[in-house]
Amino acid sequence: MPRQALSLRLQAMWYAGTLPPWPLRALSRLFGLMVRLRRAAYARGVWVSRRVARPVIVVGNVTVGGSGKTPLVIWLAQQLGERGHRPGVVLRGYGGAAATGRVPCLVTPDSDVAVVGDEALLLRRRTGVPVVVGRDRVGAAERLLATGVDVIIADDGLQHLRLARDFEIAVVDATRGLGNRYLLPAGPLREPAERLSQVDAVVINGEEGRPAAAAAGLPAAFLMRLGGEWLRPLAGSGDAVALSSLAGQRVHAVAGIGNPGRFFSQLAAAGLQVLEHAFPDHHRYRASELEFHDGLPLLMTEKDAVKCRAFAGANRWYLPVAVSFAGADGEVLLARLQHCLAA
Repeated sequence: MPRQALSLRLQAMWYAGTLPPWPLRALSRLFGLMVRLRRAAYARGVWVSRRVARPVIVVGNVTVGGSGKTPLVIWLAQQLGERGHRPGVVLRGYGGAAATGRVPCLVTPDSDVAVVGDEALLLRRRTGVPVVVGRDRVGAAERLLATGVDVIIADDGLQHLRLARDFEIAVVDATRGLGNRYLLPAGPLREPAERLSQVDAVVINGEEGRPAAAAAGLPAAFLMRLGGEWLRPLAGSGDAVALSSLAGQRVHAVAGIGNPGRFFSQLAAAGLQVLEHAFPDHHRYRASELEFHDGLPLLMTEKDAVKCRAFAGANRWYLPVAVSFAGADGEVLLARLQHCLAA
C-alpha cells in the first residue's frame, strides 16, 4: 500500500473513535513498554541526558502529526528576541538529507531544502535566528552555541531525552485532541497521555481549545490560535492579496503537512470553496502534482512553499500563519519562560 494511503487510513482509524484491530493493540502495548523502559533508563541514570551551556526550551507533542509546533517556535523566537535574548533553534530536519547525517548542519536562507528539510528552512527565513539541523540534538545544540545564542529552542524534541531541557511545552491540536488515546501504531500517541501532566506548559491550538481540553481530560492549558489573512505569491515577489478576496471562489488547496485538514478548514472558514489535495508530511512535490489545467487559484501552506518555488506560476499562492493567544495567555507563558531563564 502506498505511504500516503496507509497514512490516511491509520489517521482515519485513530480519530474515528473505533476500536483498533487486536494486532495493532498488541503492538501498541509493546511500544508502550519500550517507551516506559526508555524513560526509566534516563530517570535512573542508565542513560544520561546531556546538558549544554545555555537554557533549552523544548516544544513538542505527544501525538504523531501536525499540532502547530513550528508556528509556536517562530513566535517564541520572535518574542524572546524582542525581550533582549539571542535565541536559536535546533531540530532533526525531517525531509532533508542532514536528518540522517552525523555532522550538524547550520541552515542559511539559501540552504537546499533537500539537505536541511522544509521546516528548518521555513524557521530560518521567518525568524532570522540561527538554526541547526541534525540527528544528534546535543551536537546540534553545541553547534548552535558557537553562533552566540543564549537560549536554545528545540523544535519537536519532547521525546529526545538525551538533550537535557529547562522548560517543556507540549502542543495539542484542539480538533483532533489525543485521538483514540492508544499508543502507536493503534493510535496517534508517541507517549502515554499522562506525559502531558509532566511538562511545564500545555498549549492547545484551536478556537475550541479550553472546552476541548476539558472534554479530553487534559491539564489546564494556554489557548493558541493560528491566523492568516494575506496570500503571498509563490514566486516570492509581487503584491499580497487578501484571503477574503477569494471568498465564494473555487480553489485548489495543496497541503503536505502533519494535519492537512487544518489548512483546508482554515480556507473554508474564510468562505472559499476548497478542492482538497492532501499529501504526506514533508512531501517532495513534482511539477505534475501541481497541474490542474482549469485556471483556478492554487493555494498552499508556507511550509510547502519553500519546496515549490521552482514551480511558481500565475495564480499560485501560499498562506503564512501567525500565532496569537487568548487574553493574557501569551504574556503568562512568556513570564514563566522568563522566570525559568533568569533562574
